[in-house]
Amino acid sequence: MTAAASHLTLDRVFAVSIVLKGLDGLAELIGGLALLFLSPAALREALGDVVSFVLVGHEHSPVFRWAMHLGDSWGTRTTLFAALYLLLHGIIKVVLVWALLRQQLWAYPWMLAALGVFIVLQCYELIVHFGWWMLALTLFDVFIVFLTAREWQLHLRRSEAAADVEALG
Repeated sequence: MTAAASHLTLDRVFAVSIVLKGLDGLAELIGGLALLFLSPAALREALGDVVSFVLVGHEHSPVFRWAMHLGDSWGTRTTLFAALYLLLHGIIKVVLVWALLRQQLWAYPWMLAALGVFIVLQCYELIVHFGWWMLALTLFDVFIVFLTAREWQLHLRRSEAAADVEALG
């Protein structure tokens, strides 16, 4: 594979990864808004419906019991915290992804900083409550950090080259 082809491939991987991160942010916004408007009882009922649908015929399984316990343990404060957490994550991701897709130079360092904070929080969560999904999300975020840093450097070089050409002409 030539250098130009590998650059093109990495650019495409970056674009797809950023779009996935944006969809994740959109899902967090929707989830956060839903939590704001659902009472803990309604949340438990919705969780029960989803788990019952997914685990048809397995209502006595440990996963079903765990999900129902989770629904029972969530009070108003926990629901509000989760809603605000999801809304904040979602807003940050959607705004930064939108700016990156529009190639706004200011968004690159902000995305790196935001992902850095998310990665630190996710690593803490991995230490306290290890989960394979959290590990996968953390590794995906680390991957996006590398791609974002690469894209930022490319944009800086292009901006400098354009400024040099403009100064000469």
